[in-house]
Amino acid sequence: MIQAYAVKQPRGRLERIAYDPGALGSDQVEIDVIACGVCHSDLSMVNSEWGDIGYPFVPGHEVVGTIAQIGARVQHLKIGDRVGLGWFSGSCMVCNQCLSGNHNLCPTREQTIVGRHGGFADKVRCSAEWATPLPAGIDIRKAGPLFCGGITVFNPLVQFDVRPTHRVGVIGIGGLGHLALQFLNKWGCEVTAFTSSDAKRDEVMQMGAHHAVNSRDASQLSKLAGSLDFILSTVAVDLDWESYFALLAPRGRLHIVGAAPSPIPVPAFTLIGHQRSLSGTPAGSPFVIRTMLDFCARHRIEPVVEYFPMSRVNEALAHLAAGKARYRIVLENDLA
Repeated sequence: MIQAYAVKQPRGRLERIAYDPGALGSDQVEIDVIACGVCHSDLSMVNSEWGDIGYPFVPGHEVVGTIAQIGARVQHLKIGDRVGLGWFSGSCMVCNQCLSGNHNLCPTREQTIVGRHGGFADKVRCSAEWATPLPAGIDIRKAGPLFCGGITVFNPLVQFDVRPTHRVGVIGIGGLGHLALQFLNKWGCEVTAFTSSDAKRDEVMQMGAHHAVNSRDASQLSKLAGSLDFILSTVAVDLDWESYFALLAPRGRLHIVGAAPSPIPVPAFTLIGHQRSLSGTPAGSPFVIRTMLDFCARHRIEPVVEYFPMSRVNEALAHLAAGKARYRIVLENDLA
């Protein structure tokens, strides 16, 4: 039996449950959970903001732990290996997307907390290709948020050929943005942080920004007109998008990883006149996740985290909902 914390109704409190996962699939692994990050997506799912999710529902998709069981066909992992698991937990392995290394775009990909139980538990299962080994030098207690928050902001750098010579802006310095600053700085870019809080100015500079701009100050924004090659929006709120398009250089790109609630209005000539682009990406493939982890180990990049025991999961979610997380929350498994 797997012990877990589940919500049984929309916006309900998480309660401890036990469930039988059945026989382990031949291509699956079972992970003993050491810790699991708390992502805003977990909160959105608990609150049923993205539609009916089915109950009981076990959140958790930033899992780190050790391999406890391996299926009969799994050869590249062994019992005791340190691994992580993120938003995706399965892919078909035979479609064009999987065969080209883009497993995260597989049309039948499995999502760790959609239609199945996630990692707010003592164990979790996944297809073996999505259990990513942790390199030496990665602190396993802090690594969970890299498997969603981290890869979400790292993947665009790979997909859109962001270069060390590029000037890049990051909108929102929170759970995603604070990792984006670190990645981009070590990537070699000139980094501008857009934040609505002047109180974060010194902190964002320490994280890797070369410039900090108050996003509510039109005069500060206007000074950057036409200067940025890439802008990464990490916020889940509606913005004055036209003002950010105006900051893009010719052939610049505004890239979305934060789930803004409303459609983004883009006049055609805003894109056509300067050959600008608007795009978005999901979390990355197993290959890009491995690349990110190697990059983190090499450059000593890690999330800034706060720890809660898993038994205080409701307190942790309330802390996140109140906007108090600095900058990611990690639940440490104390299920016994």
